[in-house]
This record gives sequence, C-alpha cells and structure tokens, in this order.
Amino acid sequence: MKTLIQNGRVIDPASGRNGVCDIAIAAGRIIGIGHVPEGFAPSKTVDATGCIVVPGLVDLASRLREPGHEHEGMLESEMHAAVAGGVTSLVCLPDTDPVLDEPGLVEMLKFRAEKLHEARLFPLGALTRDLAGEVLTEMAELTEAGCIGFGQADVPLMNTQVMQRALQYAATFGYTVWLRPLDPYLGQGVAASGALATRLGLSGVPVAAETIALHTIFEVQKMTGARVHLCRLSSAAGVELVRQAKAQGLPVTCDVNINSLHLADTDIGYFDSRARLSPPLRQQRDRDAIGAGLADGTIDALVSDHAPVDEDAKMLPFAEAEPGATGLELLLSLALKWSRDGNVPLARALAVVSAEPARVLGNALGTLQASVGRIVEGGVADLCVFDPAAAWTVNADALASQGKYTPYAGYELPGRVRYTWVGGQLAFQRG
Repeated sequence: MKTLIQNGRVIDPASGRNGVCDIAIAAGRIIGIGHVPEGFAPSKTVDATGCIVVPGLVDLASRLREPGHEHEGMLESEMHAAVAGGVTSLVCLPDTDPVLDEPGLVEMLKFRAEKLHEARLFPLGALTRDLAGEVLTEMAELTEAGCIGFGQADVPLMNTQVMQRALQYAATFGYTVWLRPLDPYLGQGVAASGALATRLGLSGVPVAAETIALHTIFEVQKMTGARVHLCRLSSAAGVELVRQAKAQGLPVTCDVNINSLHLADTDIGYFDSRARLSPPLRQQRDRDAIGAGLADGTIDALVSDHAPVDEDAKMLPFAEAEPGATGLELLLSLALKWSRDGNVPLARALAVVSAEPARVLGNALGTLQASVGRIVEGGVADLCVFDPAAAWTVNADALASQGKYTPYAGYELPGRVRYTWVGGQLAFQRG
C-alpha cells in the first residue's frame, strides 16, 4: 500500500529534523521525506495540517497480561491500546504465567502478536527460572527465540552470587540485563516512607531500598563489565547515583515511569487505590529530581509501566489492592505535559519516548536498529501523527485497554493521536 502524509510538521529527535514536509510510504518503508518520488501514486493520502508527525513511540515497560492473567488484559486489547497511544514498539516483561523462561513460550507470544498486525513486540526473557532467583535461564536459546534482554520484572534478585554469575554470562555474550533496583527486605511496603505514609498508617518503602540495590548492582557491574538497564527509578538519591555511575563510565542506562514523573505521594489522597503503584509515589523533591534527570539525559527513557488491573484486585483497601495502572494510551500525552509544564524542549520530550528507548534496545533490534524510533528514508514506516492542540479528558471507560484504572482519571491532557502506522500499515485511526 502506498501512502502520502501531507503538510504535517515532522519532528525526528534522532536526526534533529523539525519542519513541515510530506512523507511518502511504499512497501512498508519510507521512500521520501520532504519530496515525493517521481511517478509515486498513493492509494491513500492523509492531510496532517496542524498535526505533528513523529516516529512511532517505543515503550520499554509494558505488561500485556497474557499468558496467565487474561482476566486483567488480553493481547488483543493491550496491543490495540498501544497503537491507540501511538506506541509502535513495546517491551513486555517476563512475569507472565507461566514465566517467559522457555523459548517455546516466547515464540508463541511473538507469533500471536505478529498475527494481530499492530505494535511490534519485543519480549524480555526471565533472568532466572520461574523468576525464583536461583538458576539462570538458557539465555542463548531465549535470545534466538526473540528476547531482547533478561530481567526479573519486579521480583528482586536476592542472591548476589546469582547476580554476579548472570552478569558475567551476559557480558560474555553481549546481552543486557534489566534490573529493578529494589532491596528485597526494605522494599516490602505499600507506600513511600515519609510523613504521609505514617499519617495514613501505611507500611513504608524507604529510599534506601532503591539506593542499596543500586550500590550492589554497580559493584557487580564493575566486576563483570556487563551492560545493565535500570528499570523505573523513583528517587532523587537514585537519580544522583546513576549520574555518578555514568560519569564513571559504567555501561548503564535507565528509565522512569509516567507516574513517578508527574505524581507524588500526596496523590494517594484518602487511600485512593488507583494510586497504589510499584514503585510507590515518592515526595515532590523526588518527582522534581526525576524530571531534571530526564531532561539532562541522566535518565534515558520514559516508560508507560503499563499494568492493567481488574476491578476485583483494585477495588480493595489500599494496602491490599494490586499495584499497577494502565498507561499505554497516556504515554505520549504525559510526555507532552512534561514538556509544557516543565519548559522542556518538545524534541527532548519526544526523544525520551522514541529515539532514546530505541537506543537503549540497540543491537537487540537487529535489522530494525537503524529505523525504529526514527524517521529515515529507507527505514520502516513506524509513525505516529498527533494533534498537539487537541486536549482530552482521561475517561477510564473510553480507554482501549482492558485495564481501566489510572491515577490520571479525570485529568485533561494535551495531544491526541490521530493515526498510527506500523510497517507502513495503518494500525490506528481516530475518527
């Protein structure tokens, strides 16, 4: 199918392109930017006047809930939520049921996702069997099956010797280990330690739960030389430790989720379980430090941390509710809100949800490395067109995701996705 996108403002953070021009698409690839090849006869023409054309978003943290948790989310519903939010590539975490620790499970998941013809799925394999933290998985076989790295999701790796062996093996073969910095003993609370948690009588998670884990990870990194991606930082102290690690030359990247970027512990309100999240919402100083770290490049990527939760698990007393919130359809708008409210250049806000997460994935993208998260002639046509002037109110019932719970319900957010293309195929169009 041949498509011509006309009169849109094209912003590609990877190349610095920023201006109004046309994009021609044929056979799933971009064949012209700013010019239409001679003899090009599009079968579909899209007028993007007043809209912004950007690379398809790349989300490094999504739970699709399948297999094993279909009551909270189905592959069909969550992949559709992705393209509705302009997300064309996403990494799914390994804490499914069964855990993604066998090549057959990974191949099945990728096959099902490809049959849907929506977003591209990049599975993260389990670092240890059943995420139990004892026996390493067959990383080579999982890589051949399609895994782009290995992690424990939110399950802490308690045995430091197992961490050392895992990083040694990963370093030998050039794999990236994805770790959530969380001390298993200090991290068992339900809210961030502080005055509010004390007042509400909620068990607290101190900042030290993150920083102790970070110190351990960095020391093991120095021993092994392995590349580590740190998942979902939540504290100002954690951001500073990552800044120091990068200054020392450690091969480390990191991300933060949309909730920690915009919300603070006070948003829990009167035990609002929609704000029961992991990592927990911390104080305003942590939120501000996260925004600064994301702006200056200390934090590489902004993620949705999409985790749909059903009513039975969410509508419980705060401490008993399952942590998680839907986020795929909010990622772009919350990046734009950060740009607007924090006086952050639009190109940087778009980079942390496109070019920068694609850079984190790096060689794991294979033949797609040169074009995912970018707009480049000859590259795959993964594109998002959104209207920056269209404000919308988050109505949980109107979300495509099967999970309807989000702390942003009722918020008015900027930017509305109009079209999403994946591999040159129109995957989403808002009427």
